[in-house]
Amino acid sequence: MFACSRLVSCDGDVRGIRLPLFGLGSLFLWAFIVLPDLAAGPMTADPNGFYGFQWGALLADVQDLIKVESGEHIQKYELKQGPPKVGDAVVDSLRFVTFDGQFARVTIHYHGAQTHNTIMVHLESLLGPIDRTPGAMMRGLSQQFTWRGPQSEINLTYDGIQERGYIFIENRTLAPRFNDSIPE
Repeated sequence: MFACSRLVSCDGDVRGIRLPLFGLGSLFLWAFIVLPDLAAGPMTADPNGFYGFQWGALLADVQDLIKVESGEHIQKYELKQGPPKVGDAVVDSLRFVTFDGQFARVTIHYHGAQTHNTIMVHLESLLGPIDRTPGAMMRGLSQQFTWRGPQSEINLTYDGIQERGYIFIENRTLAPRFNDSIPE
């Protein structure tokens, strides 16, 4: 049993530890709930799709696309012609993803700081600026940016060490279905 002292009360309660643990817990909670939204910006114009395809469209018969993966609920397509681009930036991969045949998500992978800067300029010109006031955005080795509109959500993550970027453009109604198809 604990002896009574300034740090431990006679009933075994550790004094001085509870407040720092509460503060540390609050910091972690703030970091995981609030920080991802710091670089979020409202969309000035929701694209309601990507590359001219509206959310929910059936992509199976689109001549410009080729199916590259197929599962029970999820099918993935790529462009048949030329290197994929986002604005003026050539990207490593660009995939259109459907759930039960309905267009629901786009995944984009790219590399290079110049490509990242070109994509950011393009996205901000289409979707609206990111809040860049001090303390309002995440900067450094890993950056995350989010735009939310009524139909679409766009999440961009850039790893500055490896100079790799990932963009997820998805329909806010259809994309949650992907989680429903994951076995428990």
